[in-house]
Amino acid sequence: MRVKGCAVILKDQSILLVEFHDENGLHYNLPGGGVEPGETIMEAVVREAKEEASIDIEVGELAFIYEYAPHRNNHKYGKTHSLSLMFECKIINGTTPELPQKPDLHQTDVKWIPLAKLNDVILYPNIKEQLLAYADQKIKLCF
Repeated sequence: MRVKGCAVILKDQSILLVEFHDENGLHYNLPGGGVEPGETIMEAVVREAKEEASIDIEVGELAFIYEYAPHRNNHKYGKTHSLSLMFECKIINGTTPELPQKPDLHQTDVKWIPLAKLNDVILYPNIKEQLLAYADQKIKLCF
């Protein structure tokens, strides 16, 4: 099983997503990826945010967990069983999200997607409902 760490970054009613265009077409992911040997999950989230979105982040609380079981999903997202831990994160040091100088092979952009438009994009994994519920909960706590 592969363990992944991902950053949930919310700002001004938008969420930061990484854009990809590959054999599956145009789609988005949260900044994040697999934990490397000798690395903690939180360290992986920080590293992946830097690699994919050129930002420095502070990792906060665990937002939610997503398990991908290939045999239960007709291998839609590949053959590797994975467990993704999604952490609420904040951008620090005045860094601005942008496409890195050496992006992943199929990465095409980094974008703020308005939460109101989240259902208009393809998100892998499809955790739109969970993200919207989490964002709604965070907004209610602010008032």
